[in-house]
Amino acid sequence: MSKIKFAVIGAGHIGKRHAEMIKREEEAELVAMVDIRSQEECGAQDFDVPFFTTIEELLNSGIEFDVANVCTPNGFHASQSLQILDAKRHVVCEKPMALSKKECEEVIFKSLQVSKQVFCVMQNRYSPPSAWIKDLIEQKILGDIFIVQLNCYWNRDERYYKPGGWKGKQDLDGGTLFTQFSHFIDIMYWLFGDIKNIQGKFADFTHKDTTDFEDSGIVNFDFINGGMGCINYSTSVAMQNLESSITIIGSNGSVKIGGQYMNEVEICNINGYEMPELAPTNPGNDYGQYKGSAANHNYVIQNVIDTLKGRNSATTNALEGLKVVEIIERIYDVRNESNLR
Repeated sequence: MSKIKFAVIGAGHIGKRHAEMIKREEEAELVAMVDIRSQEECGAQDFDVPFFTTIEELLNSGIEFDVANVCTPNGFHASQSLQILDAKRHVVCEKPMALSKKECEEVIFKSLQVSKQVFCVMQNRYSPPSAWIKDLIEQKILGDIFIVQLNCYWNRDERYYKPGGWKGKQDLDGGTLFTQFSHFIDIMYWLFGDIKNIQGKFADFTHKDTTDFEDSGIVNFDFINGGMGCINYSTSVAMQNLESSITIIGSNGSVKIGGQYMNEVEICNINGYEMPELAPTNPGNDYGQYKGSAANHNYVIQNVIDTLKGRNSATTNALEGLKVVEIIERIYDVRNESNLR
C-alpha cells in the first residue's frame, strides 16, 4: 500500500503535533518540515527529516510529497496554501483557513483549478460529545431549536502573549474569535447552520498593552434555520480557563456540553431519551502539551489519508472553512461599526 507523503509547514507547537500524528500513521510518511527558525530552535531534531527555512527551498529540493500541512501564524495561511496549491499538492490548513472570506475564496478557486483538496482543521468535531450532539440534532431528538448559548471564557495572559511573537497582532493573529474560539463557532455552524441579524458589544478589559484587538464580546443573532443564539466570550479570565460550553434549548428538552474545552456532557434532559455512555475525552490543561482540542489531530490525519485514498470525504471541507471565517468576519464588522459610533 502506497503511503501518503506529508510535509509540515511551521514547526511550532501545533506543527510538531501534526508531525507526531503523521509519523504514527502506517499509511503516512513525514518527508519534510519547514520553519523560518532553525531545526534546533524549533526543537524538531527528533523528527529526523529534511528541514527547510522556506517553502521555496522545499519545492526546489526535489522531495516528493502529496500534502502540505500549513501550521503557521494565521495571517500566512491563505498565501501559503496558494503557494502549495500552485505546486499541485493538497493542503491541510490549520484554523482559521484565512483571515477574510476573500482570501478563502481565492484558495478555493485555486484548488478547483488544480484539482487538489483543501482540508480545514476543525478537530473538535471528533470529540465524543460533539459527535453525539451532532447525531442528536440531525435526528431532531431535541425537536425545534429555541435557544443556543455558546460561552467561551479562557485565560490568555502574559504567558501567552509574549513580546515579539505573532499572537495578538492584527495582521498575523486576526482576533480572539479567529485564534481562540473559531473551533466553537465551527461546532455551532456545523450543528445549526448560518446566522443573521447579528448584534454585539465588545470590550478590551486586560489586553490593551498586549493585543491589537478586543478580548471580550457578547454577540446575539438569529439562526436562518430557526431559533436564536448568542456567543459570550472572553480571554480576560484570571489565572486559568473557565469553560467552553454550549447550551441548547429545544421543544423536547435541553442539553449542556461544558468543561474547559466543550468536552463534558453536563446536562441531558430530553423527554423519553436515555443518554448513552460516551467514550472518554482528553481535556488537557491551559498551557501544557496538546490541550483539549489538539488531542484530536490524529483523526484529522486519518481523515486526510482516507479521503485521498477514496475511502471517505473531508470532515471539514474548504467551503465550511470559508463559512466559519465569513461568520467571524461579519461579527467583527459589527464590532468595527460599534467602534466608529
